[in-house]
Amino acid sequence: MLNYEMILSRDSYLLAIELRLFWLASLIYGLALILYIFHIITRANVFGKAAATAMLVGVIAQAGLIVLRAFEAGRAPFQTLYESLSWFALCASVTYLYESRRWKNIYFPGVFVSALSMGACLYALFAGSPAIEPLSPALQSYWFEWHVILAFFSYAVFAVSASIEAAYLILSPFVKKGGATGYGVNTENIRDFHRSAFRLVLFGYPLLTFAIFSGAAWANNTWGRYWSWDPKETWSLITWTVFTIYLHSKTIPALKGWPASVFNIIGFICVMMAFPGVNWLASL
Repeated sequence: MLNYEMILSRDSYLLAIELRLFWLASLIYGLALILYIFHIITRANVFGKAAATAMLVGVIAQAGLIVLRAFEAGRAPFQTLYESLSWFALCASVTYLYESRRWKNIYFPGVFVSALSMGACLYALFAGSPAIEPLSPALQSYWFEWHVILAFFSYAVFAVSASIEAAYLILSPFVKKGGATGYGVNTENIRDFHRSAFRLVLFGYPLLTFAIFSGAAWANNTWGRYWSWDPKETWSLITWTVFTIYLHSKTIPALKGWPASVFNIIGFICVMMAFPGVNWLASL
């Protein structure tokens, strides 16, 4: 009995630390969002740099809680709503910080990424359960782990790409008129900045493709069928199709401008429908 009580006490203590780290990461992402907004309002790079630093601290806190979660659960911590949203927030922030190293004094997309990371954390904390419970037999699959890891990683990459795309669409008209001074974007670097969105989709597209195939393999092992047209599967396929159209449109001169940008934004909307949207509709 004593050992049982000690185990429960230890698990409760670790879960309390984990939740504190999760709230800390959420608040830091919120701080980064505020700093990015100040940068947009004031056009002062000091706020942009402070926001990027805050995001880095948030990433460290998020990575720490994911490692702690893996230790607590004794398995890969990517298999529940609570865990997968935490993974999404980490991947989105890391992807943005890595990609932003290519730019100098361009912080505009950070406002979207920090908002998404904070939103994912808060959604996990309020809608997901942090309790570590035995997984159902259907989820105890090698294929399912890879499916979740790659799917949410690809979603995070697409989220950053859409953030860059949105920043480009907002700033591009001002750059042409010479009115985007202070945001780090000009006629010389805006093309390379915009190309980052395309590069990210090129990276995320095969991840999503393998996520869909691994999901089908998992479904076949568990239920004896590769595809059942449930809402998540359907929206994943729609998302994959939209990004296929986006990549194809970048090879067509008449479409590689704003029409391709629209496809990229639509693709991200489909990403939002593929997981949080479907979950939200199912809860109504």
